[in-house]
Amino acid sequence: MENIRARLSLRNKVDDVKLRKRKSQLYSKENECRLNNGGTLFYFRHGARVVVFSVAFRLINCLLVQTSFVPDEYWQSLEVSHRMVFKYPFGEEQIAGIRGFSYPLFFALIYKTLYLINYDSVHLLIWLPRIIQALLAAFADVKFFFLIQMLESRDVAKWTFLCHLCSWFTWYCSTRTLTNSMEATITCLALSYFPLPGSKTHSSKKYLTLVALAVVVRPTALIVWFPLLMYHFWQEDDKLRLVTHNYIPIGTLAVAISTVIDCVFYEKWTMVQFNFLKFNIFHGVADFYGSHPWHWYFTQGFAVVIGPHLPFFLHGCTLAFKRHKILLAAVIWTLVVYSLLPHKEFRFIYPVLPFCMVFCGTSLASLKAWRRAAALALLVTNLFAALYTGLIHQRGTLDVMSHLRMLCDVNSTSTHPQPDVFFLMPCHSTPYYSHVHCPLKMRFLECPPDLGGEGYVDEAHSFYDNPLHWLRTSFPYKSSLPTHLVLFDILEKEISVFLQGNNFVRTAEMFHTHFPEGRVGGSIFIYKRTQEEINIGTLSII
Repeated sequence: MENIRARLSLRNKVDDVKLRKRKSQLYSKENECRLNNGGTLFYFRHGARVVVFSVAFRLINCLLVQTSFVPDEYWQSLEVSHRMVFKYPFGEEQIAGIRGFSYPLFFALIYKTLYLINYDSVHLLIWLPRIIQALLAAFADVKFFFLIQMLESRDVAKWTFLCHLCSWFTWYCSTRTLTNSMEATITCLALSYFPLPGSKTHSSKKYLTLVALAVVVRPTALIVWFPLLMYHFWQEDDKLRLVTHNYIPIGTLAVAISTVIDCVFYEKWTMVQFNFLKFNIFHGVADFYGSHPWHWYFTQGFAVVIGPHLPFFLHGCTLAFKRHKILLAAVIWTLVVYSLLPHKEFRFIYPVLPFCMVFCGTSLASLKAWRRAAALALLVTNLFAALYTGLIHQRGTLDVMSHLRMLCDVNSTSTHPQPDVFFLMPCHSTPYYSHVHCPLKMRFLECPPDLGGEGYVDEAHSFYDNPLHWLRTSFPYKSSLPTHLVLFDILEKEISVFLQGNNFVRTAEMFHTHFPEGRVGGSIFIYKRTQEEINIGTLSII
């Protein structure tokens, strides 16, 4: 009986057991080091592939976007930058003091460098800023991929990255010189340092510096980041230190630097952030450029921006609501706040699109057997929209500037006077001197924002109220007529009497869009006065 008890007693046996030393290479420190090195090498190679692919993808993206989107793409960036370096005209919003010079200064440095090395050709002035924007977008893509890989499984990260890259709206906007594009890029970079649950790259100073930069570029970036900043404050243990050592100093420094830059270029005391808030919110200047019903983002805007991703986003919200509720809260908050403002545009909500891709990737990864078919459908539908909007829709306003560049080579003589171009189009329809880069005489219908004048009517509205009357009163003598007129096709019939009476002949026609709307036509015409008519006008002056 005692022998049986001894055999069944495990307590005594455990003390006496000695584990045999294993000599297998599987457990050796040398092999462990080799495995770690192999893992590091794998992630290095994997990361290098992601970087190379992202850079190549965005450069191709840049080259395949040959259309215009909105006037701000040029008039809040390249046109201002061109004026800063080459002393050409400003846009009205810079004159009004509601747009900062910090973002145009970035491109002005590029222009100045090209000028100093005598490489300021018009093609480099047009494409180099966009290529740099594309490289920044590629960097943001890479940071976004590794952030999701840290927060989720590699499988979810892969499908999220696919969703992000195949988004038609990201393709359409990411390489443009829009403040919204830079805001979205900086937002994506800042998110990689934000204290999301599970993030290992959290850095308060880095992400807050990037947020401050986004706000300097476009003050409305604060709308997107407000719930995220509140979330960080709520989660932080040492709230006082966060405010006094991060929020206040970084925010103050950013506002101070941007104010100094603006004061230097405006040549007077100007605080753009305050002016932007005063004119757009309190004085409703933004309404001057159009308004939409309050529900527009929920019924139209968001669905267009997210495109074919919408069902995957909604499905992903049901799966990852708890894990990424702060990102979803930021999306909803942004849509609600922008819905309260009368003036609405698709590009305003572009910065939250990467947030949405997290939910789309989660949805695709969960489909298992059907995800490849779903991903293929997503890719094809987005590809059609991306290529159409990037290569075809609204390309006429860029093509017409390429055509007008040829006038730069026309030498002024007694028989061939200096070309004089007048754009009879909605103001800022085309780029301007940044896309011709020569002292060509040009003029367009102006529409400076209404800053509070009684009975204010801008020149563009006055023209479109009665185009024929406006032309006859503005050009009472043949000697005052421009040599070239640029107009949309829908205006041609209305002013045909003026064109024929002054011997204007159509010399070029450029396709613009399949969807003409309002004052924007499907094609753009260039009219030129006949040489005989110009000579008559010259003689009348003499």
